[in-house]
Amino acid sequence: MIRAPENQKRQRRRALGGPADIHPMIIYDLNCENGHRFEGWFQSAHAFEAQQSQRLVCCPQCDSHDVRRVPSAIAIGTHAKETPAALKSDSASLGANTAVMPAGVQITSIYRQLVQAMITNSEDVGPSFAEEARKIHYNEAPERPIRGSVTDEECESLREEGIPILRLPSIKEEDLN
Repeated sequence: MIRAPENQKRQRRRALGGPADIHPMIIYDLNCENGHRFEGWFQSAHAFEAQQSQRLVCCPQCDSHDVRRVPSAIAIGTHAKETPAALKSDSASLGANTAVMPAGVQITSIYRQLVQAMITNSEDVGPSFAEEARKIHYNEAPERPIRGSVTDEECESLREEGIPILRLPSIKEEDLN
């Protein structure tokens, strides 16, 4: 993904009427050659095809560039006036879902839901995170979702070993309310 300098982003936002604009996105369900399933968000079908042809689309688990679209089960951001038949034909023809990017309070609410789901569905291993992640990666402990804390050095070391981790800001459960 190529990032535009911040001043170019601000100029584009101003030209489009400010940050309150809604930018539709296409969400594709993707699958790599190793069977890992994941989502990709694109500005258009053309953007997906262009990024795929330039080998910019890759699996977040194994970095494979052999990625294909797979049928999706959900439609996000549809209009209330659409009929189920129209929705079905759109999904079939695009093979994708359209999302309306939320703003402000909605983003905070979605973020809280995401964090709550992560807390609910993972084991807190605290400062033993790096050790536990290695055990799981090397099949010395049962595979399961875990969360905990690591130092910058531990985080870098895990990444160098090829252990997939997602570093998030530290969030307390009471901060979610």
